Amino acid sequence: MQHPNCKSSEADYAGPDFVPNLVYKMTALGRIAQNPVTRRLFAGQMATLLALAQEDSGPLRQLHPGHPRLVLLDADFDRIRLLVREHPLAKRMFADMEKECDRLLSIPPVEYKLTPRLLPQSRRVMDRVTTLALMYRLTGREPWLRRAVMELNAAANFKDWNPQRFNDTAEMTVAFALGYDWLYNALTPEERTGIRDAIATHALDQAAPIYQKQERWVRDRFSPNIAANSAMAMGALAIAEDYPDKASFIVRSALQSIPHGLTSWGAEGGWPEGPAYSEYALRFACLFFASLETAVGADFNMSGINGVAHAGRFRLYTAGPLGRAFNYSDGAEEIGLAPEMFWMGRRFGIPQYSWSEQKQLERPGTHAEALDLAWFSRDAKPPAIPAFPLDAVFHGVQLASFRSSWEDPNAIFLAVKGGDNKSPRAHLDLGTFVLDAGGVRWAADLGPDDNGAAAPRNTLYRVRTESHNVLVFDGESQDARAEARITRQETSPDLSWVQIDLSRANGAKAKQWIRRIGLAQRQAILISDAVRCDMPVEAMWSMLTEAEITLNGSVATLHRGGWLLAAEIRTPRHAVFDVTPARSPAGQTANPGFRRLIVRLGDKITDLDLNIVLTPYRDGQPKPRITVQFPV
Repeated sequence: MQHPNCKSSEADYAGPDFVPNLVYKMTALGRIAQNPVTRRLFAGQMATLLALAQEDSGPLRQLHPGHPRLVLLDADFDRIRLLVREHPLAKRMFADMEKECDRLLSIPPVEYKLTPRLLPQSRRVMDRVTTLALMYRLTGREPWLRRAVMELNAAANFKDWNPQRFNDTAEMTVAFALGYDWLYNALTPEERTGIRDAIATHALDQAAPIYQKQERWVRDRFSPNIAANSAMAMGALAIAEDYPDKASFIVRSALQSIPHGLTSWGAEGGWPEGPAYSEYALRFACLFFASLETAVGADFNMSGINGVAHAGRFRLYTAGPLGRAFNYSDGAEEIGLAPEMFWMGRRFGIPQYSWSEQKQLERPGTHAEALDLAWFSRDAKPPAIPAFPLDAVFHGVQLASFRSSWEDPNAIFLAVKGGDNKSPRAHLDLGTFVLDAGGVRWAADLGPDDNGAAAPRNTLYRVRTESHNVLVFDGESQDARAEARITRQETSPDLSWVQIDLSRANGAKAKQWIRRIGLAQRQAILISDAVRCDMPVEAMWSMLTEAEITLNGSVATLHRGGWLLAAEIRTPRHAVFDVTPARSPAGQTANPGFRRLIVRLGDKITDLDLNIVLTPYRDGQPKPRITVQFPV
C-alpha cells in the first residue's frame, strides 16, 4: 500500500527521466582512479555495475525471499543462541542486553526534537530498536517486541527525519530497516504498512532526487557518502518486495555512489577524517556489505575495494593500551565499541580485528551493542610480530604509530601526524602527537568543541594550533591550507622514528621546520624540532596534559596515577620548561584539569635545534637512562 504522504510513485522511479545516467556515473568513478592501481580496481567495479544496469532486475535479481534478510538470516539467530550458551563473554553480553531491554520498558519513546539536529533521536531509535529486536528474536519475549514497535511507531509519525542533515535520516533509516526486517514475522499487517511506508516516505523518497541530481553526499569522498548509501540500500532491501522499482533504483544508485567513499581508505587503510570518523564510516560500510550478502547473496566485491581490508589495521594502530584513540580531527578520546571489527575479522580472516573488539568489550563498565552480539566472533588472536609490528606508518594520511607492547596495559603508545589542514574536520595541528604510558595519557588532544557554533571554526581554542602538541610561532595558528608529509622513517631495536616536514605549516613564519619523533629503546620518546627562519620569531613548544607538573629549569616531572614522566631539554641549554593554563574563551568548551607544559626560549629565534626526551617510569623505581640520539 502506498502511503498517502509519499512524494513519488513507483512509476516515478521506473521512468526514463528518473534513471541516473550510468555513463556519467562511470565517468565520475573513473576520475577517482588517477593512478594505474586504482584504475585497475575501478575497471572491475565498473564492469560489475554495467552488468547490473543491463539487467531488468538489476541488483535485486537474487533477492532473498522473506525475512529476515538484512545482516542476519534465520540460521544466524540459532548460531547466536548457541554462542550465548557456550562463550562466557557472549553470555555476559546477553545478560546485559536483557537488563537493557527491561529498562527500556519504562522509558517513553523518542519525540521529534531538533537540538539543532535530529541525530540524537535517530541514535536512540537505532540503539533501542536493534537491541529490542535482536533480543526478541532470540527469546520471543512479547513485551520487548511491543516496546520496539512503540519506538518505531513514534518515529514513523515524525513529520520528517531531518533530510537537510542527511546523516540524521540515514541513522534513522538503519534502525527502521533492521527493525522491520528482524521483526517482520511478528508484526501485524498494519504495523508493517506503517513502518514500511515511513522508510519509503522519510528516507527513499528523500534520497531519490539527490541521486538523480548527483548532489550532496552522492559524490562525497568521506563518511557522509558511506553512511547515506548504506542506509538507503538497507531501507530499500528491507521493503523491496513491496516497492520493487523504487528499491532497485536506490540499491543500484548506492552501488554506483559508494565507491567514492570506500576508496578514501587508500591502500594502507588510513582514513583522512581521523580514527573516529574511520570507525563511523566502517560501521556503515560493513552494514552495507553484510546486508547485500544476506539479501542478494553478494556485495558485488565492494568489500574488496583496495584499502577496505586494512581499515581495521588503522583502528588497531591508532588505539592505545588505555582504550583511547589518537583523537585528532574532532575525534573522541575513548575509542568506544566497534562491532564491525568482528565482521571484518571474519570477512578477511584477520582474527586480530576480533581480538580488538573482544578486548574492548571486556573493559569494566562496557555494555555491548546489538551488533556486537550479532557479529560476535570466537576466533580472536592478539596482534603479534611480524604480521603486526609494533610500529606502523600510514603514508596516505601521514600518520605514524609506535608502541612498546600489544598486550601490556602499561605499554608506551605514541602516535604522531602530519596530514592536511584542509581535510574534513581537521584541526590546525600538523605535527601533533599523543602519548600513553603506565596507564596514563601524558600528552593529550582536547578533542572537538561541543559548542562549535560559538565562533568561526578555525578560531575555536580546541581547533587552533596553541591547543595542540606542536611548536607555535608568534602565537599564531597554522595555515589552514597547509600540508605536512612524513619524509623519512627508520626502525631499529634502539630507535624507531619518523621525520615530518612541517615547513609549510606556518606560511612565511618558518622557512624550514623538521620534526623528528620516535620511541627510544621502547622506553622513552625523543622529539627534535629543527627550525630555520628568515626573520626572528617567537617559538613556543607545547604539550597538553592533565598531569601535575614540577618544574626545575630544563627538567619537568609530571606525576599521575603512581607513575612519573621525566621531561628533559637536551638542547638548547638555555631553554626552560614552564606551565600555562589551557583556557578556552567564554562560550567555548572548557578544558578543566588540563594545562600546557611549554618550553620558553627567551629571545626570538631565527635558528632552533630543540631536543626533548620524555621518559615514563613507575614512582619509586629508577628512571631509565636513555643515551641514543637521532642520526645526523
